[in-house]
This record gives sequence, C-alpha cells and structure tokens, in this order.
Amino acid sequence: MKVFFKLKWFFIEKKKEYIIGLIMLTFVAILNLLPPKIIGYIIDEIAAKHLTPASLVKWMTILVLVALFMYLLRFYWRLLIFGSSNYLAKTLREKLFSHFTKLSPSFYQSRRVGDLMAHATNDISAVQQIAGVGILTLFDSIATGGFVILAMAFTIDWRLTLIALIPMPFMALSTSYYGKLLHKRFGVAQAAFSDLNDKTQESISGIKVIKTFGQQKEDIEEFKSLSNSVVEKNMQVAKVDSLFDPTISLIVGISFLLSLAFGAKFIVDGTMTIGDLIAFNTYLGLLVWPMLAFGMLFNILERGSASYDRIEELLGVPMDIQDKPDAIDQQPKGDIRFELENFTFPGEQVSALKHIHFELKRGETLGIVGKTGSGKTTLLKLLMREYEGYDGTIHFGSHKIDAYKKERLKEAFGYVPQDHFLFSTTIFSNIAFINPTVEKEKVERAAKIAHIHEDILRFPDGYETIVGERGVSLSGGQKQRISIARALLLNPELLILDDSLSAVDAKTEEAIITSLKAERQHATTIITSHRLSAIEHADLIIVLHEGTIVEKGTHEELMAKKGKYYEMYQLQQLEKLVEKGGYCDE
Repeated sequence: MKVFFKLKWFFIEKKKEYIIGLIMLTFVAILNLLPPKIIGYIIDEIAAKHLTPASLVKWMTILVLVALFMYLLRFYWRLLIFGSSNYLAKTLREKLFSHFTKLSPSFYQSRRVGDLMAHATNDISAVQQIAGVGILTLFDSIATGGFVILAMAFTIDWRLTLIALIPMPFMALSTSYYGKLLHKRFGVAQAAFSDLNDKTQESISGIKVIKTFGQQKEDIEEFKSLSNSVVEKNMQVAKVDSLFDPTISLIVGISFLLSLAFGAKFIVDGTMTIGDLIAFNTYLGLLVWPMLAFGMLFNILERGSASYDRIEELLGVPMDIQDKPDAIDQQPKGDIRFELENFTFPGEQVSALKHIHFELKRGETLGIVGKTGSGKTTLLKLLMREYEGYDGTIHFGSHKIDAYKKERLKEAFGYVPQDHFLFSTTIFSNIAFINPTVEKEKVERAAKIAHIHEDILRFPDGYETIVGERGVSLSGGQKQRISIARALLLNPELLILDDSLSAVDAKTEEAIITSLKAERQHATTIITSHRLSAIEHADLIIVLHEGTIVEKGTHEELMAKKGKYYEMYQLQQLEKLVEKGGYCDE
C-alpha cells in the first residue's frame, strides 16, 4: 500500500476526478444489492403463491431501471478513473524523458539505451495500472464487499454472515504472503526484460557489423538465451500469480459450504425462509468479485510498486551540472581563454587533460591536432560544460563558463560531433532541426556553405528525401556535410567541428574551409582534425599529446620549430605523394 503514498502528488492533482468516480462506484455497489433482494422477494411470493402478473412486472421494471442506471454510472466512472490513469502515464513519461535530456554524458556512459526504454514503457504501464485498475479493485473490493456483508448481516441473518466470514482471515494472510513474493520476482523479471530490450536495440543498430562478420547465428543464440531468461523469470512471477485465484476460490467455496449447511439448519429451525437463504447465497456470490479483486489488487500493487521504485531511482539521479543561483541569463560572446591545470574523468585515476593554457580571440580560428586519445574531444566537452570538476578556469567572453545559464551557453555553440547523428526524416528537417519553420532559402544557403547543396539536388526528392534511421541512405561525407549545414543554420557565436571533415575528400574539404573563412570572418571557429590540411589556415594551432599541449602557434611557426607538428605534416605529405603514385629518393 506504500505505493499509494508515493503517488500522493498525483492523487491530489486529480482528486476531483477520483472523488466523483468513486462516488459513482459507491452507487454501483449499492445498486448491486437490489437484484439479490428482489430475487428473494419473488421466490418468497412464489412459495406463498402471492406472485401476480402486476407484481412481476413491477419487480422486472425495477431491475431494468437499476441495470440502465448502473450502465451510465459504470461508463462515467471508467472515463474518470481510467482517464486519470492514462494522464499519470503521460506525466511520468514526460518527467522521465525531460529528466533524460538534462542528465550528463557520464550517465549515458553507464546506462544502456534498452534499459532506459524499458523504464519508459513497461514500468510506466505497470504504474499506470495502480492508478486505474488498482484504485478500482481497492475501492470496489472494500465498497462492494462491505455493502454486501452489511446487507447479509442486517437484512437476512447476522449469525450466518459471521459463519460465512470465518475463512476470510486465511485469505488475507495468504494473499499478503503472495504479494511480497510477487514484488521480488517481478522486479527480477523487469530487469531481465531490460536486458532483452537492450540486446534488441543494440543488435538492430549494429546489424551491418553483425552481418559483415557473419555473426548472425551467434547473435540469434544470444538473443534466444536472453529471451529464455525473460520467459523463465516471468514464469516465476506467473507461478505466484496463479496462486491467488485458486486460494480465493477455495476460501469462497468453504464459505458457501458453511452458509448452506448452517442456512439449512436455520430453515429447519424456522428462523430463515428459503428465499432468505437463496438471497444470502446470491449475496455471497457477489462477494466472489471483491475477493478476486482483492487478490488482483496485491498483484497490481506489487508489480506497480517494483516498477515505480525503478522509475524513482532514475528520476533521483542528480544532474551533475546545474546553474548557479545568480547565473547570467545572456549568451556569451567574446574571447575564449583556457587556464586549465588538470581534469580527470569521474572514477578515473589518470588525468585526461593537464596544463592547457591558450587564448583565442573572437573571430579567430583554432585548430587542434593530436593522436587518437590525446584529449581533443575532451577539451571541447569541457568548453561546452558537459563535464565539471577540473582544476582551473575556462572563460568565454568576460565571464567563466559556469557563470552563464547552461541554456544560454549552449545557444552560443554550433557543434558538429565526430559521431554525426541524423534523424529519420527529410534532409530539410535535419538541417532545419533547430528551427523547423525556417525559410527554405536559409536552409539552402547553409547547405551551399557546407557544399552539400548540389548533392541534395541530385536526389529524386531533393530536400524532401527521407534519409532513414541515422542517415543510413547517405554516405559518410554527405552525413558530415548535412551536420555541418545544421550547425551553420544556427549562425553560432562559436562553431565547433570535431573531426567533422574526415569523410570528405581533400578538394571538398578545401572548398568547405574556404567557404567558412568567407562566411565567418567575425565569428569564432574551432576545428579538430587528424588531417592537417583542415587546420593549416587557423590563427592558432595547438598540438595535444597525452592530454597536454606540447606545441602551439600558427602553421608557419610550428613548421619552423620542426617538432611534432612538423613530423605529422611531413608524414601526411608523404602519404599524399604515395597515394598519387609518386616516389621519393633516399
């Protein structure tokens, strides 16, 4: 029952709907008492030979009116209570999704997508059952059961009522035990489903790799193993679940047996009529649903409670990076200055960055080069405030980056990551992602700067071409250039290209760089690349090695030093020469 208290915020919000719905349920429970009593009257009139056509019509008319009124009441209480439960599912889903968007990258490094999807689907559905069927079974079992017992005790025979209720405590004890067992097993079953969900999502996303390496058979076997595990865990749940109805039926059966035995004795003694006994047993039949509902209630509550615990755990994950109380509510502009002494990823021992010092004037271009794992992307993520907890300061304009509101800071960046992501929609919608109502001319202009416009026009549907999930129908270079166009449409204060030209040829790369220089003369740009040709033009180039700056300067200055940058440049020039079929003398 604790889960009802956990959902108190929702029941307070929807108290009007629940109060009206439960009042209607109460009237239904009261009206349910009339048919058995009317049947008893009719039987007694038949036994006494007093039943007339007029009397039969009267009783039948009352039954029809009761049925019609109950129909209306049942329609509207379902609308109110089940409608509210759907609202709860919607609210939780939106809360969860909103919370997901606020969590830091470190959260997603430790969580699986399939598991998060299971929380947003199966778990929310289980909680929804509490606010719908759970409320129904709780109130209906209490109201209907209570009214039936009162009717049995006060309108027929209180002694027979007490006798019929003797087995009920055993039912309460057994269902309570089953409920605790169910809570534990359902939590395990949901976790198994999360594993299966994650496997499915991962396999579908990586189907090309699986087929390329011929691992379909092994992947299917792994899926079968996880699927069997889900079945096994749910069978454990089903075994407990299957105990409720037989236990309740057995106890209700004992109650029927006791009522018939002692009811027959009371008839012989002359303290009851046959009509009263039939009415009593009809009432006892009405108790079957409240008893079954009571068993269902434990089932629903334990499932929902286990799922709500999982949802609460997710919602309780704190946001690593939050705005300061006096955060500046304006977009940063100006120079960028790094004075970083040390940064280590959470849970790691080795420093990812250390001794990073440089200044980039507004309107300049910064080039960052270095081997894979040297810290290029980490440096950018710190600038975009995706991580904190470093020694030192990072300034953007006249303030440190943590002095701005996160939302305002993000607005200053146009970021094109290494793992470019396209949505399963049209090319136009992918470029216009930040502003779906933008004019087509602006989208085309951004595409021209990114040198993807001509490629788009060659598609049969042009800008209305559906790119498929993650841009599956496009080449790597096309996806990169569409991602660049999307960032350019924002006209950001700072454009960041994180190795975003790696899939285009040298000629296209040069054309894009030339366009960016012409279009962004007064805006800042940062480019990370393995290909030095992409950053030769930069106003400042820094060379990273094992998380620290080993060289910095312009292309000419670094070439004159004949250090790491010079070695990298010479090696790449040699590679180009070999690719063209040239040779060099020793």
